[in-house]
Amino acid sequence: MAIAPLIPRAVLADQVKDRLLEGIMTGAYPPDSRIVETQVARELGTSQAPVREALRGLEALGLVEITPFRGARVRRPSRREIIESYAVRSALESLGGSLAVDRVTDADVADLADELDAMRAAARNDDSHAVAEADARFHGRIMEIGDNGELERVWGALQPFSRTYITLAMPGADQRWSADLHAPILAAIEDRDTDATVAAIRRHFDEITADMASRLSTDDDGSAPAELETHTSRTRNRRNP
Repeated sequence: MAIAPLIPRAVLADQVKDRLLEGIMTGAYPPDSRIVETQVARELGTSQAPVREALRGLEALGLVEITPFRGARVRRPSRREIIESYAVRSALESLGGSLAVDRVTDADVADLADELDAMRAAARNDDSHAVAEADARFHGRIMEIGDNGELERVWGALQPFSRTYITLAMPGADQRWSADLHAPILAAIEDRDTDATVAAIRRHFDEITADMASRLSTDDDGSAPAELETHTSRTRNRRNP
């Protein structure tokens, strides 16, 4: 009888990272709580090495803080961190969208429509994890269609799934509204309209940023920038006339 090949440690670390991320976002590991390597390894039936690697990955995302002799504890990315990451994503994805319009096929449009349907279905089920997965696949598919490897690499470094997951897991998140924000992007791409696609992507991130600015607590420097506060007020008025 053949023995199944061992699962590489890097793959195990990714699996552990995803489990820990889900635990953080669902509140199983609340802010300031400790994540004990030995306990996690025992619960998941693995050694401590992939758990340690997973924690380092979460530290790189800003979700975990690791200090010598004290181990890992959970933290939330600051309001500024998340808002700044969305500003960068807006710029990168606007370029990706403009490149995608020249290459998109009917099959690509169908793929994007499927991901939008998946987002909406997950939102109806109040499943933030599934919404975030479909959201990241939707945006990732646009970047793939754009077919610029360096752009995809830089975009991927922003960990779009994790950032989106954080956004949807924050109190007050409207998952159905978030899913519906992708419809204008899909419509513009389907029309092969470059200007409309770029405008839809920028508007998407403007709306998400404004929503986040209203829901996240302020950083130590006080309040959100004036333009964000103004945009937040406009967004509230549009959504709550």
